[in-house]
Amino acid sequence: MAFVHPVRVQFFEVDLQGVVFNMWYLAWFDSAMTAYFTDLGFPYDAQTRAGWDVQLVHTEVDWRGSATFGDEVTVEVTVDRIGTTSFTLAYRVLRDEDELVTAKTVYVVIATGGSGKRAIPDDLRTALQATG
Repeated sequence: MAFVHPVRVQFFEVDLQGVVFNMWYLAWFDSAMTAYFTDLGFPYDAQTRAGWDVQLVHTEVDWRGSATFGDEVTVEVTVDRIGTTSFTLAYRVLRDEDELVTAKTVYVVIATGGSGKRAIPDDLRTALQATG
């Protein structure tokens, strides 16, 4: 089941073509991922206190349509893949039933102490599997 994160398009997110500038979708995905993790019980400050964080290492984005100023869209988040140290989240940006954008982002779990990547924490893995 998808986690749904609402977004209302702000004026500053729209370019001279009258559509949301492409980089804002990445910001929306980041915001949706943060809200999704909070919903799973992993707010950012709790992650870092537990000694881990996630780092984006790859994103693929496909545009099929455009959002414009004032649109109310939703960003759906689903789990696409879970590995040993990384996981992939899939995103869909919808305006009503119209699919505007799809994306997949790979995140690697890293230790906050600077020692590099680490295994996905067991409690996070369990939460991701339960929603994936």
